Amino acid sequence: MASPLLCGCALLLYLLGHLATCHAARDTITPSSPLAANETLVSGGDGNFALGFFTPPGANSTYLGVWYNKVSLRTVVWVANREAPIAGAVGDNPGATLSVSGGGTLAIAAGNGTVVWSVRSASSRRLASPAAQILDNGNLVLKDGAGGGGAVAWEGFDYPTDTLLPEMKLGIDYVKGKNRTLTSWKSPSDPSTGPVAMVMDTTGDPQVFIWNGGEKVWRSGPWDGVQFTGVPDTATYSGFTFSFINSAQEVTYSFQVHNASIISHLGVVSSGNYGLLQRSTWVEAARAWNLYWYAPKDQCDAVSPCGANGVCDTNNMPVCSCLRGFTPRTPAAWALRDGRDGCVRSTPLDCRRNGTTSTTDGFVAVRHAKVPDTERSAVDWSLTLEQCRQACLRNCSCTAYASANVSSGGGGRGGGAGGGSGCVMWTTGLTDLRVYPDFGQDLFVRLAASDLDVLEGRSRAARIRIAVGVSVSLLALLLAVAGLLIWLRKRRLTRTAGSSKWSGSRSTGRRYEGSSHGDDLELPIFDLGTIAAATDGFSINNKLGEGGFGPVYKGKLEDGMEIAVKTLSKTSAQGLDEFKNEVLLIAKLQHRNLVRLLGCSISGQERMLVYEYMANKSLDFFLFEKDTVVLDWQVRYRIIEGITRGLLYLHQDSRYRIIHRDLKAANVLLDKEMTPKISDFGMARIFGNEETEINTLKVVGTYGYMSPEYAMDGIFSVKSDVFSYGVLLLEIVSGRRNRGVYSSSNNQSLLGHVSEILHHVVNRIPAVSLIKNF
Repeated sequence: MASPLLCGCALLLYLLGHLATCHAARDTITPSSPLAANETLVSGGDGNFALGFFTPPGANSTYLGVWYNKVSLRTVVWVANREAPIAGAVGDNPGATLSVSGGGTLAIAAGNGTVVWSVRSASSRRLASPAAQILDNGNLVLKDGAGGGGAVAWEGFDYPTDTLLPEMKLGIDYVKGKNRTLTSWKSPSDPSTGPVAMVMDTTGDPQVFIWNGGEKVWRSGPWDGVQFTGVPDTATYSGFTFSFINSAQEVTYSFQVHNASIISHLGVVSSGNYGLLQRSTWVEAARAWNLYWYAPKDQCDAVSPCGANGVCDTNNMPVCSCLRGFTPRTPAAWALRDGRDGCVRSTPLDCRRNGTTSTTDGFVAVRHAKVPDTERSAVDWSLTLEQCRQACLRNCSCTAYASANVSSGGGGRGGGAGGGSGCVMWTTGLTDLRVYPDFGQDLFVRLAASDLDVLEGRSRAARIRIAVGVSVSLLALLLAVAGLLIWLRKRRLTRTAGSSKWSGSRSTGRRYEGSSHGDDLELPIFDLGTIAAATDGFSINNKLGEGGFGPVYKGKLEDGMEIAVKTLSKTSAQGLDEFKNEVLLIAKLQHRNLVRLLGCSISGQERMLVYEYMANKSLDFFLFEKDTVVLDWQVRYRIIEGITRGLLYLHQDSRYRIIHRDLKAANVLLDKEMTPKISDFGMARIFGNEETEINTLKVVGTYGYMSPEYAMDGIFSVKSDVFSYGVLLLEIVSGRRNRGVYSSSNNQSLLGHVSEILHHVVNRIPAVSLIKNF
């Protein structure tokens, strides 16, 4: 017979186990166990998602939604009754319930019993044992039978709201008759349907559009077998796979995340007058969502900014140009950089002109393309790329063709020779066409024979010019070698101690080369051996960095003075003219906020500038790269004050009036006391006393810092530097680059973001939400 002690322990264990079972989180409701307003369902498995009633911040309505269970910041990803909320906050609705009836109806009821939302099985079949369950992928399902089994009769993934989760599909299911789209919330406090929608368009070659109200604001381009042709970032994703199904049963897009530590979703957002598609990932260390990718993000992401037969390229200025063989339809509008009217053919196609199949029309390849809008294109999956070309030539209406799937055969992508499978043909104007530097596929545009002859003639002329240029260069090289040999012979015969002119001026142990340059430049000239010794033979350990001029090395002279040596690289975009310009200008300038040039070295083809050493590198290092030290406001103010004084000296107080033309954070150096010094005068220009502005055909500098009149028309003046100074000032204050990404705005630059805030302030619209994310 068991002792009373053992019986008591067994009873206690049973009661504890039963109590734990009663309080364990559940993931299912049945007719006998509905979900109350103060309860939450938590998905089984890893417990990734929760389902319950909630009230958005600033709202006075109650909704049923799904949110991340393991994310500390509540993020709702699906809402059941977004168009039929229960009046009052959750606390005011203790009687609200989610229930499933014995007949298989899933319903949300207010405290007074009024049903505000309900769904039932998609089929007419009655469910024998109905239950509703939140799955570990975030899907709410109504099924026949509790537990792990049971056929699904209805699922929330068929009715997405504003968020696409892993395993959720966007697009059309022909079997179920469902068109799954994403629609934004109306506002952060109102989950009802907003103006921004992400929609799969299945006409022609399927593609995804983002709509903002009645306007298309972004196009994904068609799926090319690997990714959408308008989403070049996809190839860089790690831990993700993407799926596109185009069959008689469905045309859908979805994604998977294979790393369990990555929490990511795709969503549509209404931001002011803009519509955004953005991918976010959760960063636990920051307890915040990180903007991983978004669209639209640049001028060429807008739908057809260059019109029919125009090409958009963000690396060009202006961004719009006509395809080869085409000219602007409205030249006056293009002169004002409005390319929406597009371009027209310079020469009609032979096929259309003669009304017969053309044997003279041909094609020119557009490399690295996001192919044009495919809504009205024709797709034939049975053709190869060469068969596609022949089919296009036989069709007088065909204007271009491309491969439908570049993953087959490895061609047709990135400027390759062509290949792949399937054929896409266009018979209308080519709209919303853009090119990338190193992404995209080949598009073959049809041209008349005469236009092709012009292109081939230009190509032949170019080859002739290259051949002539090479011949002249070889001759010049031979003459240069002969001249160098003569010069070396003369130097051996006439070498003297010409450096005494300089070595006698200081007792520092430095050695200089005496030459005519010294008189012209009024600047000491170091010999190469001295600089090599100071930098330990230009050791990689002494390399400070590399800019547009070339590598920069730290060195120490024999007297202990630390120096920075900037060398002119053979591959540098800057050349001898910039070198001379910097030496001539900076040698004549003396100010505590301008970097001090100690000397230069000209030895054969080697050209170097020797500066005072700046212990704290450049300002951009502290603003954008160094995350262990944050500049306090006192230091930022002193830096702004120093830059201002230096710029004022250049413009007004020096004996020469200097326009810097490349003022940016990278060209502001900091000494050990964090005193700012403006550097890099290779692009600078001297102004005459009577000059107010200069027009140049050679625009130099850094985009993002250039004033509009300089970048567009080549007109520069002191105003150009003031514009750059303003951009730099905003970067110092905000700690953000001008050309960056800002999730609170559709602008891709700091100037655009500030402009939007200013617009809201001027119009007396609260800008708190914008400033919060600044």
